[in-house]
Amino acid sequence: MLKKTNFYIDGEWVPPYEKNDFPVINPSNEEAFAIISLGSEKDLNKAVLAAKNAFQNWSITTLQEKLALIKKLLAIYEDRTQEMAEAISSEMGAPIKLSVNAQTAAGAGHIKAFIKALEGFKFEHPLREDAPDEYIIREPIGVCGLITPWNWPMNQVTLKVIPALAVGCTVVLKPSEIAPLSSILFAEMMHEAGFPNGVFNLVNGDGPTVGEAMSRHPDIDMMSFTGSTRAGIAVTKGAADTVKRVSLELGGKGANIIFSDCDVEKAVKRGALHCFNNTGQSCNAPTRMLVQREIYEKAIEIARETAENTEVNEPNLAGNHIGPLVSEVQYNKVQALIDTGIKEGARLVAGGLGRPEGFNKGYFVRPTVFADVNNEMQIAREEIFGPVLSIIPFDTEGDAIKISNDTSYGLTDYIQSGDSGRVQRVARHLRAGMVQVNGAPRAPGSPFGGYKQSGNGREGGIEGFEEFLETKAVSGWHTTS
Repeated sequence: MLKKTNFYIDGEWVPPYEKNDFPVINPSNEEAFAIISLGSEKDLNKAVLAAKNAFQNWSITTLQEKLALIKKLLAIYEDRTQEMAEAISSEMGAPIKLSVNAQTAAGAGHIKAFIKALEGFKFEHPLREDAPDEYIIREPIGVCGLITPWNWPMNQVTLKVIPALAVGCTVVLKPSEIAPLSSILFAEMMHEAGFPNGVFNLVNGDGPTVGEAMSRHPDIDMMSFTGSTRAGIAVTKGAADTVKRVSLELGGKGANIIFSDCDVEKAVKRGALHCFNNTGQSCNAPTRMLVQREIYEKAIEIARETAENTEVNEPNLAGNHIGPLVSEVQYNKVQALIDTGIKEGARLVAGGLGRPEGFNKGYFVRPTVFADVNNEMQIAREEIFGPVLSIIPFDTEGDAIKISNDTSYGLTDYIQSGDSGRVQRVARHLRAGMVQVNGAPRAPGSPFGGYKQSGNGREGGIEGFEEFLETKAVSGWHTTS
């Protein structure tokens, strides 16, 4: 049994104030394979004090020095790619190929993108040409509390830790207690890279204890949270009394609009596979497939074949299969929502209740497709966070836009069409922070975030830096040559 009960505080691995062991469960066999400790408010206070003390020097560390440390971290991260991938695969069930090529690779990709963005970022500049004596200074906000989820651990850790440190903030990280080992490994890398004591701190814990204490802590200047909308609301309420900045990246219920003028087979298959990727545990998954009426039955058949051809297997095996859901709680939630879809009258096209054939343990689920869904059904409105696709018919462009926007979420929508004019017209009307067209990948450094209850922040690139900066305007500034 792997034992990782210490926290990383002020440059050292220290034991918790009180013993509070917590098992880390391998979702493929439902057995504990590691033990961590859940921290207390005392542990958090110690980490915040370390970050507060380190801020004075780190905030004035030169850009060149910070860049050198981040580049060193990147080299260490890349050297330990396999180790990181195995940790992620074990703790949250990502198949090892996905864990190497997507889960772990996302972290390296974000670090590289931030290095590139940082090299051209201006922290100080005159307001404009006609007001050269009005000077704008961007300064680090201070101590940042970072709470990251279990579904894409290194994607989210690097999207928060790297820009915060790059602009001069110090941080306390609380990863998900369900999938903490990758973040513990990341802390080892930070230590190996030589970041000054107190600049980066890690305390494990649950949301109601450590997470809530972070939100209301008077010496934490900013909270950056990724997770469920319910938990994001709790973070915001906890932070209200200290009027700290709160940046949220929350859930989604992405619409994937399939127009009849696209390559229907390619678009539907791509959309279904994207929905099932990471076992459906992605906030930007295209879980509502909106299909134009004249190609509706064809699309259903393609989605059915795609689901039935999507293999489910053990995470440690090589291949393109999907693995288990992360936990018993998540398994039960997904099962309940599949049952709800059946009872609501949606047509079950593929998958359904229970584990796939050949599995009698582990949190494995069947890739599931519902047709004849309407936007009032619970399966069309609630984020399922499993490999469950809901197909909804539409007639006109206006109908597609209306259905897409009829949701409390607004993270990522998708458009499949051969008409560039239509694509641009529809994209402008979608109430979402991101729109992806015809399978085009998002560029490195492009801002990630949503509208409405999908959150209020942006991560990645220049916008990712700005989340961690305060703006100071100084009048009467005379630049000397």
